[in-house]
Amino acid sequence: MTQFTPWSAAAGGALIGAAAALLWVSLGRIAGISGILGGLAGAPAGEHGWRLAFLAGLVGAPLLYLAALGAPEVSIAAGPARLVLAGLLVGVGTRLGTGCTSGHGVCGIARLSPRSIAATGVFMATAAATVFLSRHVLGS
Repeated sequence: MTQFTPWSAAAGGALIGAAAALLWVSLGRIAGISGILGGLAGAPAGEHGWRLAFLAGLVGAPLLYLAALGAPEVSIAAGPARLVLAGLLVGVGTRLGTGCTSGHGVCGIARLSPRSIAATGVFMATAAATVFLSRHVLGS
């Protein structure tokens, strides 16, 4: 994390919060990415537009950043198999937790949802345990 600054983190958090608030205020929808994407397949006809627009923004915003400022330096120490396994585990966790970190952590906690507060606590504890195990027990 060589590019981290408190200001960039605060700006990113403010943009995420603003996007979640805008979706809530304008459409009454929670900005949970797994729910938006997962609900796309079986959504009623009037539901496709906002879902596709939200997902297009998720893809488009980094592309705009890339065009304006260039690609940041990224280093990933894990191999492709580990990344695929991690992605699958995130998907399983999202299903088991009936939502993702954006839906529970950003929107659910803001609504003071007990279920979201508990889910986010489990997400964070699992993340801390995973980092501890991978760095200090498995040594990878």
